[in-house]
Amino acid sequence: MRDTLAKKENKVKPANEKTTGEKPQKQRETMMEFIGSMAAVLISFLFIFTFVMQNFEIPSASMENTLLIGDHLFVDRVSLAPQASWVGPLLPYGKIKRGDIIVFISPAQPGMYLVKRVRGIPGDRLHLQDGKLYVNGQLQDEPFVVRDGAYDPYRDDFPSQQPEEMTPPTAEWRLTVGQHVHNGELVVPPDSYFAMGDNRDNSYDSRYWGFVPKDNLIGRPMFIYWSFETSENQYQETNVGDRLSNIVHTAIHFFDKTRWRRTLNMVH
Repeated sequence: MRDTLAKKENKVKPANEKTTGEKPQKQRETMMEFIGSMAAVLISFLFIFTFVMQNFEIPSASMENTLLIGDHLFVDRVSLAPQASWVGPLLPYGKIKRGDIIVFISPAQPGMYLVKRVRGIPGDRLHLQDGKLYVNGQLQDEPFVVRDGAYDPYRDDFPSQQPEEMTPPTAEWRLTVGQHVHNGELVVPPDSYFAMGDNRDNSYDSRYWGFVPKDNLIGRPMFIYWSFETSENQYQETNVGDRLSNIVHTAIHFFDKTRWRRTLNMVH
């Protein structure tokens, strides 16, 4: 019975198929179908770059040698976003851990984006002694840290020392830092993070403007999609002529000053 049904099924052919066994010609995509396909791709990319990823450029040396001036990053904006009930398990939300690199809005300068490494999470007790970081009484292993050898009492023995006039903390932090110091250690409050640059002696960070509020978080850097040898002064130029000159310089030296070995490197 099965053989009989199989033979009958094998005899069924599409109405437009020729009896000679030739395959039917595939219909060509119309212009409207092509435009519709391109629109769908464009909308997908816009969704990704608007809600999932964002690109940033590193303008300072505060995260050297992990991140260099002229590194261009893609930042994951989803993993640090508030959990939404309608999303469920589809998107990879995750809590911030000590050691994560984060992008956030500066507490001291609203509208300015910063990138630093989290060194203290809520509840942590931390202090620096001779430039070495202790968290909850434990000396931290920080192979990523770069130091220039100079000593600054406030910066390197934080928070036990008073700030120098050269690089003072913000007025607000100067007034409130004492509220968070217990037994010579800084205690990180809820929904806040203590962040510092890997270039520890050349980073304007939480030691000078305080904690990073949870609401200021933007995302986590994912990878470097392009890196170009750039001077820090270039990012301080506001003159239109200088900007045009920098664009021409980049175009001329795209191949010889691109750091090809850093392309697609993961950030960690």
